[in-house]
Amino acid sequence: MDKTRTALAALALSATGLVYIAQREGYSEQAYPDPVHGTKVPTAGFGSTGGIKMGDTLPPVRALVRLRADAGEQEVALKRCFGDVALFQHEWDAFVGLAHNAGATTVCKNNARTGPSTIVQRLQAGDHAGACEAILLYDRAGPVARPQDRCSHPDNRTCRGVWADRQRLRAMCLGQAAP
Repeated sequence: MDKTRTALAALALSATGLVYIAQREGYSEQAYPDPVHGTKVPTAGFGSTGGIKMGDTLPPVRALVRLRADAGEQEVALKRCFGDVALFQHEWDAFVGLAHNAGATTVCKNNARTGPSTIVQRLQAGDHAGACEAILLYDRAGPVARPQDRCSHPDNRTCRGVWADRQRLRAMCLGQAAP
């Protein structure tokens, strides 16, 4: 594995990162309701949502092109908020994978009042391992009213796949084998 970090401006999602997202999302030619937001967020292809309406179809080749375009949008947003940092390719792939699922705005900001997310704060402080660990903070799918609503909670049975994904993304980010 390469031991030199690359300037953020020169990074692009790798084929490995793109395949990871495609496998995680799975493929559906027919638009379906988002598992959390229902028909308010129709989804098709490999997790594409923008401009998708219930009843739409997204054939495989168009879905792959759309996935790459969607990931490109996440990359632009992350580069804007991460600032002047250098990353390993596997770190970049993991952060783009997280942004594709949780949204770049979510990855970039805690909220409008508190400023940059833990990931951004740690990256800007040079704590790359800590930024990778912070991926585990994204352990929810929808509102959290009680601890059991977090995907990481042992009693949660509705979003265990989200927690498994966060653990795989953390391992990817750290350059480790998937759990």
